[in-house]
Amino acid sequence: MSNSPQIKSKQRVAAHGEVFTAEREVKAMCDLVADECNRIESRFLEPACGDGNFLAEVLSRKLVAAQNKYGTPLLRPDYERASVTAVMSIYGVELLEDNAQVCRERLYKIWDDAYSKACANDATDACREAVKYILSRNILCGDALTMRQGKGRKEDPPIIFTEWSFIDGVQVKRRDFRLDKLIEANEKQKNSFLPVEDKYVGYDWDKKEFIPKPIKEYPPIDYRRLCEDGRS
Repeated sequence: MSNSPQIKSKQRVAAHGEVFTAEREVKAMCDLVADECNRIESRFLEPACGDGNFLAEVLSRKLVAAQNKYGTPLLRPDYERASVTAVMSIYGVELLEDNAQVCRERLYKIWDDAYSKACANDATDACREAVKYILSRNILCGDALTMRQGKGRKEDPPIIFTEWSFIDGVQVKRRDFRLDKLIEANEKQKNSFLPVEDKYVGYDWDKKEFIPKPIKEYPPIDYRRLCEDGRS
């Protein structure tokens, strides 16, 4: 993660309260959860991700972990899948679309630099396109306070995140969830609310816990084909 200014302009600070966390603080805060940052599949959500200072640091650490585990020529297919898993596990919400786009591009470059170096001549454009597609689903423009897309107004659609899960060495299962219902299920569990009927939140009587329900599920597909038409 390169050093970057903490503000872009006084106007943006006044209009949006936009101030970016400095690199030193980002690294120090990630050090507090270093074990999770180094766990390739551990999921992170940054609710005001800006242009990606925190997410860039987390992804960089995950890719180092992938390199340490699979960074030999014989394990290149395993590294590829691990690096894709690292991207799949990172989510962000950002109110300003220009920041969200910079964040996507920044995360992609971090991944592609590591992928191109680790996989060399075995790197494929199909994998690169899949990662671009994953980032388009994982880094969203919206308001994490209202949990709605765009400007976060009542009339805007809810923020919807995708859960990506490898079900074998190649096939990925995609399930889409509403962010507000994920938060609601977590709050119900934390506060031990009584179960209630909800289209998006169910209750598992055996496990005695609230379970968010996906709004849509997709059939498994080769992870290199995630960006095929008709799946967005």
